[in-house]
Order: sequence, then structure tokens, then C-alpha cells
Amino acid sequence: MSQPEPNVDELVKSIAEETDTPAETVSKMYADTLANYRHDARVFDYVPLFAAKKVRNQLRDSSNRKH
Repeated sequence: MSQPEPNVDELVKSIAEETDTPAETVSKMYADTLANYRHDARVFDYVPLFAAKKVRNQLRDSSNRKH
């Protein structure tokens, strides 16, 4: 049974708020990351979750380096 797709707008908004990053930036990063994961994936059930986690971690890491 496959996982339901997350609501992308809500996901982007959540990541943007958590990382203090513009939603447009998060949206672009998420779309690019999702496309990369889907290109290499054999199983697609958790790809959106992995993409969201990667974007969130990248933004947190870059934010931590600024401080």
C-alpha cells in the first residue's frame, strides 16, 4: 500500500517557517530534490518524505553555519 502524497503547499510552508527561509526557495529546493529522488527511485512510496527531510536538513545545516 502506497503512502499518500503530502500536501506540497503545507509542507513547503512548514519547512519555510522552521528554517526561516522564503517559501519560494523551499519550493524550488523541494521540487528539485523530489525530481532527483524520483529519477533514481525504484520504489516511490516514501520519496516525498525523503525529499522533504533532505531539504529541511540542508536548510538547517546552512542556517547553523551562518551563526
